Amino acid sequence: MNIENGILQIEPFMTVTIGIVVLFVGKRLNNAIPALREFSIPEPVTGGILFSVLFALIYLITGVGVEFELTARDVLLIYFFTTIGINASFKDLLSGGKPLVILLAITIAYMFLQNLTGITVAGLFDQPSTVGMIGGTVSLIGGHGTAIAWAPRFAEEYGVANAMEIGIASATFGLILASSMGGPIAKFLISRYKLQPEKIDPPDVGVTKEQGKVGIGHLDFLDAVLAIHICIIVGLLLNQGLAELGLKLPDFVTCLFAGILITNLIPKNFPRLTGTAWPSRTPAMALLADISLGTFLAMSLMSMQLWTLADLAGPIFAILAAQVAVAVLVILFVVFPAMGRDYNAAVVSAGFAGYSMGATPTAMANMSAVTQRYGASHMAFIIVPLVGAFFIDLVNAVMIQFFLQNF
Repeated sequence: MNIENGILQIEPFMTVTIGIVVLFVGKRLNNAIPALREFSIPEPVTGGILFSVLFALIYLITGVGVEFELTARDVLLIYFFTTIGINASFKDLLSGGKPLVILLAITIAYMFLQNLTGITVAGLFDQPSTVGMIGGTVSLIGGHGTAIAWAPRFAEEYGVANAMEIGIASATFGLILASSMGGPIAKFLISRYKLQPEKIDPPDVGVTKEQGKVGIGHLDFLDAVLAIHICIIVGLLLNQGLAELGLKLPDFVTCLFAGILITNLIPKNFPRLTGTAWPSRTPAMALLADISLGTFLAMSLMSMQLWTLADLAGPIFAILAAQVAVAVLVILFVVFPAMGRDYNAAVVSAGFAGYSMGATPTAMANMSAVTQRYGASHMAFIIVPLVGAFFIDLVNAVMIQFFLQNF
């Protein structure tokens, strides 16, 4: 750790260590505060937001900002999505075919609506339509990565000098909102319509209290780690092959696909070095999914530099308030009914809340918190990451170009 130009720079090892502490603080707070559990607020969200506020207070008092090196965080994201692929079955994929198409169609229509909402509210503040777009799919569904990638073009070609600041601010606040609204929406739907899972299965992410009491063997845990690493190696090789063909995808997407392929194409009785069956949907795999996702999200939220966003709060809050209202209405009156009005639809709704205002990991955290409380939803954990982590980025690139040319 060292201080340069008023910034305390935290190296990767310490960043991971602090992230684990943040995750434990979130777990303790959720255990101590019933309302957080009642509304299925993800534990890393509780701890992450608390620590980001503390770091902002440190900056206001001392003038020293905190900046984390987040390389290890991205590795955890690959870990998590690989576990989702390993837990997937072709049966779930086939049953999720129609819901996947429906959710994708709704998401595309919503993306159009999200940009229109941003442009409309920006106009009320006498801001150009490009500012509204930055407060739309560029930073919300697109997240920090898309906002950072497009900001130079908005600044150079469209005269939005502070495009980078607006994009990062919108993406940051969107992440907070997305991680806070999914659980309450799912609770409302589950309670109002008295929903429950079709069958009681262990959750895809995390372990139940009963599983936690029994414990997980150390070799089971190590076997799950080995399986994840095998899928990651195959996924990275697949990514390199696709890149040579001109198709560039995030590493975690191809690792997810590698997990799906290996789980479903290799027979369960295929001889393995470990002498055990492939660890799909085992407590050890679910635990690794929970650890990797929780630590990733804790690190993401604790690293938000809230003090950099204060000057942009006014117009951005107005745009985000409108975006939240639109998202909630779409979830309640479009997503939930279209997905079947059942328990799976409620879990998908929590996931939609996550990626519509934040990012796919936020969607997965929302669904994880809900399913650990109410029961598993395998279909939701298949279709939401496919829509949120794969199709959205492709559609958003076309959507942004369309709005730039026509608005």
